[in-house]
Amino acid sequence: MLKPVRFSTHHGGARRNEIKLIDFSASVNPYPPEWVDEMFKRAREISFSYPYYEELEDELSELLNEEITITAGITEGLYLLGILALRGRKVIIPRHTYGEYERVARIFNAKIIKGSNEPEKLAELVENNSVVFFCNPNNPDGRYYTPRELKPLIDAVEDRKALLVLDEAFIDFVKDAKSPEGENIVKLRTFTKSYGLPGIRVGYIIGFRDAFRSVRMPWSIGSTGVAFLEFLIEDNFEHLRKTMPLIWQEKERIEKALNVKSDANFFIKYVGDAKKAVEELKKRGILVRDCTSFGLPGYIRFSVRRAEENERLVQALKDLSPELLAPVH
Repeated sequence: MLKPVRFSTHHGGARRNEIKLIDFSASVNPYPPEWVDEMFKRAREISFSYPYYEELEDELSELLNEEITITAGITEGLYLLGILALRGRKVIIPRHTYGEYERVARIFNAKIIKGSNEPEKLAELVENNSVVFFCNPNNPDGRYYTPRELKPLIDAVEDRKALLVLDEAFIDFVKDAKSPEGENIVKLRTFTKSYGLPGIRVGYIIGFRDAFRSVRMPWSIGSTGVAFLEFLIEDNFEHLRKTMPLIWQEKERIEKALNVKSDANFFIKYVGDAKKAVEELKKRGILVRDCTSFGLPGYIRFSVRRAEENERLVQALKDLSPELLAPVH
């Protein structure tokens, strides 16, 4: 009969028994939109009907100036990719990146090839009709690659008629970020990170609109997602313009205090034993992400939150061990 599939990856946000901790493990905007309460009120009003959102999808396409497919976060986009493109194909994945790529590839019986996190080296593995996953900025280290830095990988994909899947979940947090163009590129984006509402589950795909819409699950985002889209379009991304500078300011302060660097709204730091460090920080009221599932058992990941919370994190890390402030080579 049916047997479960075992995976080594897991997601690192706070569980129910950890809600009293300050959650630095989930890399989301710590400033929720001012219209959240009104949004939930609207969601209740429309919960008695099936949530159709095609008109909102078209409005958002106009706002973004891109042909898009609305999805229940990037996660649904990954599974739609599985249906359309992964079954039985060679899938190339960087060694230290978001674990869901490998999980989805295994579910759809793809042949997985692990490679470098550097685009130029990863390009050497691209084969005819293969699929390449690339997270930009990367999770967990926050490294962002410009279109120029991605060019060797994009050229390889175009030359060999492969497909490049760019996961741009955190691109809103990158100053002056630019996204590359190409005929064989699929871009996955989400609002759950940049609007600090991971439970809303609203994202979108850029590229191959007709294909993705043909296999998308109906009503996948629910009434709360529809209400979110209504307010998002009305807001016209003003919330991001207000809050991103606050996050960038705090990010720079953390970089100086802890000798870390990132292009996104989160950092990784070497601690020797990540599992032990996570438990020690929990005792101080701080929840961070153990990066073992990323293949980095000596590192933790933590996000940028509000100033007073960031101060507690910095102090907790300094109290934990003076060695944490030493640069890693």
